[in-house]
Amino acid sequence: MANKSAQLPVVGMTCANCAANLERTLNKKVPGVSRAQVNFASESAEVDFDPEQVSYADLAAAAEKIGFTLVVPKESASAELSVVGMTCTNCAANVQRVLKKKVPGVKEAEVSFASESARIEYDPSQASLADMAAAVAKAGFTLVIPSDGEGSLEDEEQKARQAELDANRKALAVGLAFTVPLFIISMSRDFALLGAWSHAAWVNWLFLLLATPVQFYTGWGFYTGGYKALRSGTANMDVLVALGASVAYAYSLVLIVVPGLSGHVYFETSAMIITLIKVGKLLEARAKGQASAAIRTLMDLSPKTAVIVDEMGEREVPASAVLTGQLVLVKPGQSIPVDGVVQEGHSAVDESMLTGESIPVDKSPGDKVFGATVNQEGLIKVQASGVGSDTALARIIRLVRAAQSSRPAVQRLADKVAAVFVPVIIAIALITFALWWTLGGEFVPALIRLVAVLVIACPCALGLATPTAVMVGIGKGASEGILFKNSEVLETAQNLHTVMLDKTGTITQGKPVLTDWTALNGAGDEALALAASAESGSEHPIAQAVVSGAKERGLELTQPESFRAMRGLGLEAKVNGRLVKVGRPEWFAEDGPLSGEIEQQVQALAAQGKTVMLAALDGKPAGLMAVADQEKTGASQAVGELIGMGLKPVMLTGDNRLAARAVADRVGITEVVAGILPENKEEAVRQAQTQGPGVAMVGDGLNDAPALARADVGIAMGGGTEVALEAGDITLVGGELNGVAKAVRLSRATMRTIKQNLFWAFFYNLILVPVAAGALFPLTFLPGFIRELHPAMAAGAMALSSITVVTNSLRLGRSKI
Repeated sequence: MANKSAQLPVVGMTCANCAANLERTLNKKVPGVSRAQVNFASESAEVDFDPEQVSYADLAAAAEKIGFTLVVPKESASAELSVVGMTCTNCAANVQRVLKKKVPGVKEAEVSFASESARIEYDPSQASLADMAAAVAKAGFTLVIPSDGEGSLEDEEQKARQAELDANRKALAVGLAFTVPLFIISMSRDFALLGAWSHAAWVNWLFLLLATPVQFYTGWGFYTGGYKALRSGTANMDVLVALGASVAYAYSLVLIVVPGLSGHVYFETSAMIITLIKVGKLLEARAKGQASAAIRTLMDLSPKTAVIVDEMGEREVPASAVLTGQLVLVKPGQSIPVDGVVQEGHSAVDESMLTGESIPVDKSPGDKVFGATVNQEGLIKVQASGVGSDTALARIIRLVRAAQSSRPAVQRLADKVAAVFVPVIIAIALITFALWWTLGGEFVPALIRLVAVLVIACPCALGLATPTAVMVGIGKGASEGILFKNSEVLETAQNLHTVMLDKTGTITQGKPVLTDWTALNGAGDEALALAASAESGSEHPIAQAVVSGAKERGLELTQPESFRAMRGLGLEAKVNGRLVKVGRPEWFAEDGPLSGEIEQQVQALAAQGKTVMLAALDGKPAGLMAVADQEKTGASQAVGELIGMGLKPVMLTGDNRLAARAVADRVGITEVVAGILPENKEEAVRQAQTQGPGVAMVGDGLNDAPALARADVGIAMGGGTEVALEAGDITLVGGELNGVAKAVRLSRATMRTIKQNLFWAFFYNLILVPVAAGALFPLTFLPGFIRELHPAMAAGAMALSSITVVTNSLRLGRSKI
């Protein structure tokens, strides 16, 4: 293999000696490097090397060993690219085959006709985006890639799509300009609405003149698309349209140019076929654009500019130019351009575009904020921690795109049918022609039925039935803060029967709070202030809950003068000269039994699932404190929704059964598995699966990871927009429990839509193809336009079928979940 030359950026050099050191290391210590030249001024290294002996990773490792970072291309890369020019699922299959078999270095490729996109995994050292685009172009399609490394893929895609749209609109305008008068004159002649002049020979030549631009300008895309498909060993919708229109046009042409022949010409039929289908494809494109509106909406949320604050003052820069660590100024009403941490200011931020929750979240210094969320109130300064492709929004967009392009199992049948659809329809058309010509003895009716069969058949409806619904469903979920990892999960979630819920952080807030304070022996709130002051010396979550609770009650705390913790029991401290003791009631009982009244109050609080502590001042009981991890707002309503949907909720917790039962009763869960360790939750899920597949596990995505992986559907709570994309099959970005029911309802609604679409697509072809073939002709009581289906009506029906399927999918996006 020939040597490869690469210009690689270098990070970490501070002087010319650094450059010399790196240059010497690369030249002398890395086998396979024939030449290395490092430029300190440009902070780059030009390296010639043998890729069979050394990899980019080897070069980077050698540089890292001496303290520098050599920025190298990834050994494996992926790209999400738009594909222009596909007209049916066979086109998508063709593009996919070309990428996988014709481009060395492409490891995997998945092409979606519905989203008009290709997800590609490849080795950058063997394949480039330009190589892929060239191979796809040879097959007759356009793979949209950035014009340069700095270019915006979205901008390039927009340009390519607009150019295609403009060309199709122009072609349609020409088609309408010639087809409308052709149709009017032809139909008027057929219904004897014109004089004898309309039957003159020159009128047929006029029809030819009007039909030819439609046939070979408006319809040229069908010819080129069909030719390229056939050249690649496949057949698509373009083949059917081109055949149908050409048969009608060619037959009519023969009648007027061959001496001695006469008969009815069908130029208006060929023109109507092409024009009606062109109209249908434009409407279909518009509908498909609406199906992918969710992802475009997410992309449009990111602000284009940002105001950074540095030693040069305040200045506006492109959002893409913000660097990690820079300070960004965000005024009220503006979208936050980066992920980061608030350094100055207080505000409320609308995070609904990420979480689906409309209530703004208060933000103060130290709080995280996320790109594309809206600062509603105060002026804040944010230190950037995630920019560009590293923001939460960018990760969500990548996840949504990948999920929308994936294929659920239900699509397999449609894919199998679509793969053989066109050859089968051509065979049916030829058989129809042969039967009617043989049995009926008339050539023209047989020919018309052949054309009708060719143009009424629609592989597009089959190809769009599943992916458009998946696109809309997953996009709908993203707008509600529900992220599906792939379409298989979307399909599986419809069949759940059990939902296992981790308690802490899922049903409850995951943060203990002081819920009760009962003063004893007339001590009052002063005793709580002293107890909280003593607890301020501890980092234990319960101690911090007491401190926060005291401060919320407006009490002033002081630093303890001395502090001693008793592991598992409590603590002793001296505060303002008084001896303060706080801990478990059992600890105090070692010095003598507690009074019956205190014991009764302790038992009452413990029965509610709360952690109870006793506070004493100078050896005398002064108050009872209770701490609990409270349920999330709406937890009981969310559980009620699950039960109402026929699902069985089960709570998993490491708490004791008494505390667990108290929480479960408050939220309406009857089945509880208590005292279970995190590592044993997986076994609990496994046991539930013995009753049959359809078990979901809902957890925080951290210690619940094994259980989430074991479940048929793992649902990770995002925890306030911290998106745990790898933890579960579904991520609830806002961390709200009601998202579980929403996810299941969305799954059911999406699969219901897919089944409706597939029914319509199969029903359409199974019913109308025989009608076009003349199956209803013997039924004389039916209207003539049904018994003798005109090819122009067949073309209109074909166009309508795809639009119907896509429109049905769009209803899903407007539904409430």
